[in-house]
Amino acid sequence: MKPEKVPEATITRLSLYSRFLDEMLARGVEKVSSVDIAKGVQGTPAQVRKDLAYFGDFGMRGVGYNVANLNAIINEILGVDHPWKMILIGAGNLGSALTHYAGFAKRGFRMSAVFDNDVNKIGMTLNGLPILPITQLVDYVDANGVDIAVLAVPAASAQGVADLLCETKIKGIMNFSPSSLVSCDSIEIRQIDLAVSLEGLSYRIKNK
Repeated sequence: MKPEKVPEATITRLSLYSRFLDEMLARGVEKVSSVDIAKGVQGTPAQVRKDLAYFGDFGMRGVGYNVANLNAIINEILGVDHPWKMILIGAGNLGSALTHYAGFAKRGFRMSAVFDNDVNKIGMTLNGLPILPITQLVDYVDANGVDIAVLAVPAASAQGVADLLCETKIKGIMNFSPSSLVSCDSIEIRQIDLAVSLEGLSYRIKNK
């Protein structure tokens, strides 16, 4: 169940499907159809079926999908069927907000520490997480088997941090800084640019 190439948009929609299925499970719903899922995520039944078809045939015609089974399959596809170890780099305003986001832990992403180069913050805690010096980053990542680093640092600092992470065994970077990163081939990078998302929204509003 590992297709060679799946569109990024499909992976995004799988996350939405899983959240919808979580809601159905909480309500005690046992069966759903592609029409139900489409309504729940503001999509189309055909798109739901096409997205799922990349990974197999999980429903029965005229019966639909078993909610618990389909959700478990999607979680396995997304890799959230087991916990991920995560750290945050940057103890500023954005970093502080990210440590308060409950959605990380709910989906299995466990943040264990924050790193910063501000001597006034090092040794303190941020939402219960220790703030450690950036000089300890490489040793901490490998000693604790960290999988993912979340970057919430200024653009001028982002590439330097990425270079440090290339010296570790980390698997992925989620980059919130407004700077595109050049990194080693072993690390997957996801760029989260809030300004770009807002510009896309403003375009849609303007041209609606």
